[in-house]
Amino acid sequence: MTEPVPPAVRIDFPSGEDDWRGPSEAELQVAARAALRAGGAACEGAELSVTFLPAAAMRALNRDYHGVDDLTDVLAFGLGEDPLVGDIYISPEAAEASAGELGLDPAAEILRLVIHGVLHLLGHDHPEGEARYASPMFELQERLLARLLAEFRGRA
Repeated sequence: MTEPVPPAVRIDFPSGEDDWRGPSEAELQVAARAALRAGGAACEGAELSVTFLPAAAMRALNRDYHGVDDLTDVLAFGLGEDPLVGDIYISPEAAEASAGELGLDPAAEILRLVIHGVLHLLGHDHPEGEARYASPMFELQERLLARLLAEFRGRA
């Protein structure tokens, strides 16, 4: 019997990593793996990368691939299904702005975006606007985030 192949999650921090105020690399990987497991897909052999981009690069990516010339907080691109392969891009600036508007911790918002991106790679989707907050994807995302934050706080 062969051993299961654990998911590989690569984290690419923004240049100037010394200034990084977000979650640790270990916390980001735990968030991605938790979303993989909870998303209902076998995470065996999955390969994901999470890349943090400056606002201008994130806006350009959104424009070039989605035709929307605006900054967004997270984009996910699936590159394969079996095993799951994908890239997730996150704008720390957009995450920090959203967190500020909502009165949330910026590090928790970044973890939320990692989970959100993984769930999109797994095929989950949500409506736009206010209806997104009542969607099954959003509810799963928030349950995962709450569980992870409680786990991380328990370690501190």
